[in-house]
Amino acid sequence: MNALLATALDLAAAGVPVLPLRAGKVPFGNCRACAGNVCGGRPNMKTPGPCTCPNLCHGWAAATTDPNVISSPPWERAWRQAAGVAYHPGGAGLTVVDLDNPAAIAWARANLPATRTVPTTRGEHWLYQGAMQGANGVRPGVDIKSTMAYARWLGAGTGTMAALPDVVRALTAKESAPVRPAPPIAVPAQARDSQCPHRTPAYLARGLAMAEQRITEAREAVHATVYRTFLAVLSAHGQCGCLTEAHMARLFTAAQVKGESARHCTDAWTNALNRLGM
Repeated sequence: MNALLATALDLAAAGVPVLPLRAGKVPFGNCRACAGNVCGGRPNMKTPGPCTCPNLCHGWAAATTDPNVISSPPWERAWRQAAGVAYHPGGAGLTVVDLDNPAAIAWARANLPATRTVPTTRGEHWLYQGAMQGANGVRPGVDIKSTMAYARWLGAGTGTMAALPDVVRALTAKESAPVRPAPPIAVPAQARDSQCPHRTPAYLARGLAMAEQRITEAREAVHATVYRTFLAVLSAHGQCGCLTEAHMARLFTAAQVKGESARHCTDAWTNALNRLGM
């Protein structure tokens, strides 16, 4: 049996959802039927969603503990081409603090509770028991990999795994770059202080909630999703005076939790404004 497949089956038997990685530490891409996520994708591990494709599509969301799927012909062929095994930490109830360099490791040793550690090519993975929303770049050289993310399997590591502490949960809020105010919206003067002439407050509230959800659930092409979401919100509410800086800050925050930089948020907002001629 292929060594990577054997490792994957052992992990799956222990309740760890797995998937194969290509060279470059990236998942195998979607098949033709699922290209561009036209199939509807797989929003999470417990509810596979409308896609019933037998291939290993959709990155982290394809991770599974089902040995029949892992050993099926589409997957078996992928294991022969694979360069490594990945797993979905959140699906196993885990959070990985990915420390990418010696400076990040030194920071973790000074600020985080000791836990199980796994050496990586350039740094260490610190594993905690408990899941949270993953985020990239929460501080220099530090990523959080948990729900809606994958991590390379590099061995069981050493040390006793600690419970996920509040200091790690707080990283996505406290250590990420502050949200920059979006550029001002060019709205007609007569609409600035009046009620939205064509939408109700409830419509705006629902629209913002859907926009935040769309960004939060993005599994790939996050940059494009953020831009399209900003464009949609501005198209519906950008010229009627009902959109405020507080609303924009909510969208910026959702994007930054997904790993987007404040600069990219501002650029995406500006590009959306320009696209709509505002």
